[in-house]
Amino acid sequence: MSEKEQLSSPQTTGMTEAEKKAQALLEEKEAEMRVRVFDTKANAILSILLVIWSIFQLYANTIGTMSAMTLRAWHIMFLLVFTFCLYPTFKKERKMRKAPPIWDFVLAGLSIAVYGYMIKNYTAIALRGGYLETIDYIVAGIGIVLVFEAARRACGSLAVLALVFLAYNFLGPLIPGELGHTGFPLSRVLSHMFWGSQGIFGVGIGVSATYIFLFVVFGAFLKYSGFSQFINDLALTLVGRSPGGPAKVAVIASALLGMINGSAIANVATTGTITIPLMKQTGYKAEFAAAVEAVASTGGQFAPPIMGAVGFVMAEFLGVSYTKVMIAAAIPAFLYYLTLLFSVHFEAKKLGLKGLSKENIPDALVVLKTRGHLILPLVVLMVMMFMGYTPLYAAVAAIFATVIASWFRKETRMYPTTILQATVEGARGAISVGVSCVIIGVIIGTVSLTGLGLNFGYIVLRVVGEGQLLLGGLMVMIMSTILGMGVPGVAAYVIVAAVAVPVLQNVGAIPMSAHMFCLIYACLSNITPPVAMSSYVASGIADSNQTKTSLIAVKLGLTGFILPFFFLNNPVLLIGTVEGIGALETLQAFVTASLGVIALSAALQGMMLKKCNIVERVILLAAAVLAIDPGTITDLLAVAGFVLVLIFQKVTMMRQKATVSE
Repeated sequence: MSEKEQLSSPQTTGMTEAEKKAQALLEEKEAEMRVRVFDTKANAILSILLVIWSIFQLYANTIGTMSAMTLRAWHIMFLLVFTFCLYPTFKKERKMRKAPPIWDFVLAGLSIAVYGYMIKNYTAIALRGGYLETIDYIVAGIGIVLVFEAARRACGSLAVLALVFLAYNFLGPLIPGELGHTGFPLSRVLSHMFWGSQGIFGVGIGVSATYIFLFVVFGAFLKYSGFSQFINDLALTLVGRSPGGPAKVAVIASALLGMINGSAIANVATTGTITIPLMKQTGYKAEFAAAVEAVASTGGQFAPPIMGAVGFVMAEFLGVSYTKVMIAAAIPAFLYYLTLLFSVHFEAKKLGLKGLSKENIPDALVVLKTRGHLILPLVVLMVMMFMGYTPLYAAVAAIFATVIASWFRKETRMYPTTILQATVEGARGAISVGVSCVIIGVIIGTVSLTGLGLNFGYIVLRVVGEGQLLLGGLMVMIMSTILGMGVPGVAAYVIVAAVAVPVLQNVGAIPMSAHMFCLIYACLSNITPPVAMSSYVASGIADSNQTKTSLIAVKLGLTGFILPFFFLNNPVLLIGTVEGIGALETLQAFVTASLGVIALSAALQGMMLKKCNIVERVILLAAAVLAIDPGTITDLLAVAGFVLVLIFQKVTMMRQKATVSE
C-alpha cells in the first residue's frame, strides 16, 4: 500500500496529518499494525468472538479451574485463529475485505484441530510416561508450522530469529567449538518444542495467557474511560508553564502511558502526535523533540507499577512476587526519567524557551474535579498487590474499578457500547504480543534443549575472567541491544534473559540485578542505532533526520545505558534485593544518584544556572559518575564537584549582574 493510500484509508478518516503520518509509519515498521479491515457484518462477528475470548480469559484466570497446559493450549488456539483472520498473508495484501480468504479459514480450522487434539490427549500422553505415537509427532509438526506462520504475519523479524534458533537444534554438528553440539533428531525437537513445558507451551505463553492479556485489556479500559486525557491534562497543569513545558509534558505523559501499554513504538505514535508538534512550536529543534518522545516512551517498559507487563515475566523467571520486582525497578526508572526531565529543562534554558501561556493550561482543580476519579483503578491495583493478592485478581478488580470509577461523572461514563469497544480493543491488542510469546517458546526451548545459554556463559567467563562483572556486563549489553532490536518489549526481554542472564550470573551478578540489567538494555534497543524503532517513528512524525534523532535519543537516555553497570556491581539501588541494607543506606544512594543524573544532564546539555564551559562540563560529568556509583567516598567527591560548579556559576552570574548595573 502506498503512503497516499495509507493516508486516505478508512482507518485514518478524521485524523490529523500528524496522526495519519504516525499510522503510516506504524504500518510500515510494525507488523501488528497491518491488520485487515472488514465490512460491518464480518467486523461484528469478529467483535463477538473477541468478546467471547475475553470472557473466557477472565473466567479461566479467576473462578475457572483448568490445568496450566490446558489454558495455554486454549490461549494459543484463540491467538492463531484471530491472527489468521486479522493479519494479511502478504504485506501488500488489500486491507479492506468482506471476509478472510479461504486459505486462512483452512489455517484457522487446522489450528482448532491441532490444539484441540493437544487439549484432549495431553493428559493421556503424560499418564503413559510421555511416549509419543506417529500421530502425535505429526500434530506437533503442524502445530509448530502454524505458530511460525502466525509469527511471520504478526511479529515480522521475530519469526526469522526463532527460525535461526530452531535450525541450531539440527546444525549443531556443523558448528565448531563449544557452541557446537551433537545435534538432535526431528522427533526429539518436536517432542521438546510441542509436548514439553519448555517450548511453545513454556513460560512465555503462560504469562501471555494470564498477566499480559488481563493487563492489556485493563489498559484498553483505562483508555476508554478517558484516563489518557486525564494524564495529559494533569501533566500540563504540573509542568506546562515551566521552561520547556511541552517537552516535560511529553516525558510525564509518555512515562505514565508507556508503563501501561508496554509498547514504546505505539506510545510514540499516540502521544507523539500531540507532544512533538507542540515541542516544535515552542522552539525545540525537530530532532530534539522527536528524541524526547522516543526516550520517554521507551522507559515506560521498565517503569512501575505495570512495567508494560514485562515485570510479570521477570517475576516468573525469578520465582518471586511481582511486588518485589516492581519495588526493585522503582529507583532505576525514576532516575531515567529524572535525567530526561532535567535534560529538556536545561535545553529550554539554553535556548531561552518559555512554557505555554496561561490560557493553554487547564485549571488543576478543574482537571482533578472532572477526571481525578479515574486514578481509582490504579489505586485499587496497587493496594491489592501490596495486600498480597495476586496480580491476576488485582488486574480483574482494577478492570471493574475502571468501569465503576467512570460512572462517578457523566463526562467519563462508560456505557455498555463503550465497555464492548474497550473489550474488543483490549483483546485485539493482546494478539500480537501473545503470538510473540508463543514463538519465543521456540527460542527458550532451543536454549534449554541445547544448553546454549550455559555454553555461551562458560565462553564469556573464560574470556573475561571470573568475577569480571564490568567486562561481562559490557558483552551482555552489546548482545542485549542487538537481540532486542526491532522486537516487542516482552519478547526482547525473554530472548535476552534466556541467553544473557546465565552469563551475568557466571561472572558474579545476583539474579535480580542480572535480569534487570538485561531488561533495561533490551528496552533501550528501541532508541539505539541503527534500528532504533521508537526514534524512527518519532522522527517520521517530526520530519527530522532519523540518524540525528537516534543519536540525540541515546544522549538523552544515557542514564539508562550507565546505571545498570552500577547496580550490577552494587545492587543497593534495587530496593529489597540485598538483605542487610538499611533504609538510610538506600536513601543515601537514592539521593546521591539523583544528584548524579542531574549533573549528567547538565554536563551533556552544557547548561546549569548558565552555559557551562568545558572545565565545568568535565567536572559535572565526573561528579555524575561518582554520584551514581553507591559509596560514601564517591558520594562526597561527587557532591563537592557539583557544589563547586554551582557556586562558581552563581558567583559569576552575580559579578556579571553587578557589572551590568554599574
